[in-house]
Amino acid sequence: MFGEDFDRVQVKTSGAEINLMHGGSGSPLLLLHGYPQTHFMWHKVAPRLAHSFHVVCPDLRGYGDSSKPQSASDHYPYSKRAMAQDMAEVMASLGHREFFVAGHDRGARVTHRMALDYPERVKKACVMDIAPTHHMFKTTDQNFATGYYHWFFLIQPDGLPERMIGADPTYYLEEKLKRWSAPGAVFADAAVSEYIRCFSQQEAIHASCEDYRAAATIDLKHDEEDMERKVECPLLVLWGERGFVNHTYDVLRVWSERAKRVEGLALGCGHFLPEEEPAVVSDELLRFFGSK
Repeated sequence: MFGEDFDRVQVKTSGAEINLMHGGSGSPLLLLHGYPQTHFMWHKVAPRLAHSFHVVCPDLRGYGDSSKPQSASDHYPYSKRAMAQDMAEVMASLGHREFFVAGHDRGARVTHRMALDYPERVKKACVMDIAPTHHMFKTTDQNFATGYYHWFFLIQPDGLPERMIGADPTYYLEEKLKRWSAPGAVFADAAVSEYIRCFSQQEAIHASCEDYRAAATIDLKHDEEDMERKVECPLLVLWGERGFVNHTYDVLRVWSERAKRVEGLALGCGHFLPEEEPAVVSDELLRFFGSK
């Protein structure tokens, strides 16, 4: 669905092997997916952006057809810092020292970390439908714990979530797509089939749990070490008007505490912006990354 102008390649980084699709010409633009999806979530957006940018759509480590490295007791291999390093090395392997980056959900958290760890490389960034991880954990209340119950379920130890999700991964994934999208949202059959194919692997379920365990431990440590720093590059924030984030946070105010130059708006959809409102997402990314 990406079209013949996109090529699939595997890039070996220092910590993983990353599967990606890339195509188009122009300034490099890295697009990072969220949970429980793969690079395929950009299938309605990437082809249009490829008319103006060299678009790179990878599977994060632990997801899709990228490798699932063994984790560690501190969960560092699935930290956003480790994932950000993968992406910096991927872009370097494609010949891009500097680049734009946009991320959704988990990919947006990697984007936030990339902007902090690689300020000389990330020229502009966009995060979609998240508030900063540290802020979300530190302001947890009953509303958050109910709406984002999976944050607390997936971090449980001893293989508990892996076993429960593994009993019926198709049901779990389809439930997530339905629960987090706006009523009436339609996902392409090919996309859902791809998500199910990748997510049904036991090692992928485990890796995604490790992603969340890292978020609740070592990612918070890294965030706390950087609390006095702000994202230097221009930051675009997009979120779903009908989603949890919009109803819970003053999104632009929260991000203004973590970045120096912030702009953004709510889109008329739920959580899955690139699939629920692909035309608006494309327009906003073209405008933001195409401007000086």
